[in-house]
Amino acid sequence: KVATDPSKAAAYAERAAETLIELEHVIEEVTKKMEASPSHIAYAGSAEMPITEELKIVKPGEDTPSGIWPVFRMMDEDGHFRQASGPIGLQTVPQKHDLDQLRSSLLVQNPQYSREIHSCSLLHPSKHVYPDMPKDNDTSTKIQKNSLLRAHRQMIRLRKMDTILHNAQRQGRISFYMTCHGEESIHIGSASALRPQDHVFAQYREAGILMWRGFTLEQFCNQCFSNDLDLGRGRQMPVHYGCRALNYHTISSPLGTQLTQAVGAAYKLKLDYMASSSSSSDNPKEAAIAIAYFGEGAASTIDFHSACNFASTIQTPMIFFCRNNGYAISTPTNDQYAGDGIVSRAPGYGMAGIRVDGNDLFAVHAAVREARNYALETSSPVMIEAMTYRQGHHSTSDDSSRYRDGEEVRLATDVSDPIVRLDRFLERYGWMNETDVASVEDEERLAVLKAMEGAESRPDP
Repeated sequence: KVATDPSKAAAYAERAAETLIELEHVIEEVTKKMEASPSHIAYAGSAEMPITEELKIVKPGEDTPSGIWPVFRMMDEDGHFRQASGPIGLQTVPQKHDLDQLRSSLLVQNPQYSREIHSCSLLHPSKHVYPDMPKDNDTSTKIQKNSLLRAHRQMIRLRKMDTILHNAQRQGRISFYMTCHGEESIHIGSASALRPQDHVFAQYREAGILMWRGFTLEQFCNQCFSNDLDLGRGRQMPVHYGCRALNYHTISSPLGTQLTQAVGAAYKLKLDYMASSSSSSDNPKEAAIAIAYFGEGAASTIDFHSACNFASTIQTPMIFFCRNNGYAISTPTNDQYAGDGIVSRAPGYGMAGIRVDGNDLFAVHAAVREARNYALETSSPVMIEAMTYRQGHHSTSDDSSRYRDGEEVRLATDVSDPIVRLDRFLERYGWMNETDVASVEDEERLAVLKAMEGAESRPDP
């Protein structure tokens, strides 16, 4: 253009200079974003903890971290992966909802996480159609097999279910409820890294693990309303779920009882696998672990000590998964222990351990996957401490405003909410926008209301 119209050369040169300045600003912002990943993080009642990008399970006999155990994290609060060391600048934008292209983009931009990205089942299409996912608009099954979109939808579904059933209790329609607001990444991240043959021993705030395994909204509501379709036939309090078909052992109210039970189950799984491997059976058993979920408050029970000691001594393939959400009902962590959380106790039992950011879906998934592999390879237990924050009350029998400041709750909700973090990640890659998220929220809200109304109308057992 300059050659055909020399009089405009100055204008074109000026515009080119402006474009270069704009590009420099973009690069500067990208560079700032790369450098902005925090090096430390503080959770409620805890000292500042260093953040690490290295997925490392500290094994028995190895040197333990000096000072405070680091928190493994992959994705920061803004939805960006940490410390991206790939090329700066414009990258090929992955096609919307194409997991293979998304995974390739993440590998180029984040080579420091190549092993975690390659191994993350959430970043691979499912071999089978998920029956609880909406059908595609065309004849393909891309959406119905999309593991990451299912994880996102189930986190939203879990929160909508919690909100609606909590309100139902306030209205006198059910007798009790407990929410897991703020802990959804722990549920879906860990459940997606397990296998169907693994046995789950939950405490009472892990409904998402059961949801990921296929427990329907109707089944959740049937249990909470104790109707004739409740698998427990009305013999349990609401939220005390159980499902033999999904290897999810029924919840019991007393803290810590599930821990020793999980050790025994893990030992039986070990014996069964050894017997199957040594026989000439045409259908040998698949290797499996037990996983026990518990809050940091339950780590103060005698059952915790007994379970850890037995598991390490008799070498059971299992995971002790601690949800450190800052409070044991009304007791903050600084009134529960003086040491460095829960995972720092693992070496004393001769147990492997790792601490992870419980609000990071990808980090939780990677830590549980790695721990499961280690437990099976060594036939020994692993302790995981997932750092998070309980946004809601302990239960409908609790008023958390009596013992914690509202500003603390607001800050944790605004800054570290796991669903918002995943929303931002999906928005960054063009998979979701605010309208899309609102549409999913509305769909799940209506689905929960429909399931609740159906459960409420059914007769007693």
